[in-house]
Amino acid sequence: MIVALLNQKGGVGKTTLALHLAGEWARRGQRVTVIDADPQGSALDWSQQRARESLPRLFGVIGLARDTLHREAPELARNVHHIVIDGPPRVAGLMRSALLAADIILIPVQPSPFDGWGSAEMLALLSEARVYRPQLVARFVLNRCGARTIIARETALTLADHDPPLLTSKVGQRVAFADAAQSGRLVWEAHATIAAREITALASEVGRLAR
Repeated sequence: MIVALLNQKGGVGKTTLALHLAGEWARRGQRVTVIDADPQGSALDWSQQRARESLPRLFGVIGLARDTLHREAPELARNVHHIVIDGPPRVAGLMRSALLAADIILIPVQPSPFDGWGSAEMLALLSEARVYRPQLVARFVLNRCGARTIIARETALTLADHDPPLLTSKVGQRVAFADAAQSGRLVWEAHATIAAREITALASEVGRLAR
């Protein structure tokens, strides 16, 4: 399964979700590779920090920020259970390549009307990709949200009737994600129980989409 975290709007948490999905699947005994397709290289930075902290390797992280991704990712997928692509912001060629490579597209959004408006270009690229990949599965993921806030509820209601639809699983705005990332860790390694449960639920729901 190749899962791509994509949104042309920056700051929505693509890297955090990509690394945590990979970590959750690795924790379940599956072989996973993260492709850092963002020229900023945040996932690679996280991996290097993990090595400096002498933490065990959970999954591979490779840099592949080029528009041949759709040809290279399927080859890499032959040797693992899952490929997770951490996509770029506002690089249309790379975005198109990731869309053509993936089986499942996850579009992280924060509970804000600006994120909804900022996803319009992303959805146009998704529609374009579905001409060539009509079986392509896509979902919004509500990330960095306060579950009980009015704006989170309103965003969820807005996306409920949207295409693509919204995943049931949501990930909260938790300082545990930033604290763990600074040392190359994941939230379950930092004993952030609530955040870890949210990631477990998200990974399980995404896994069911592939069946």
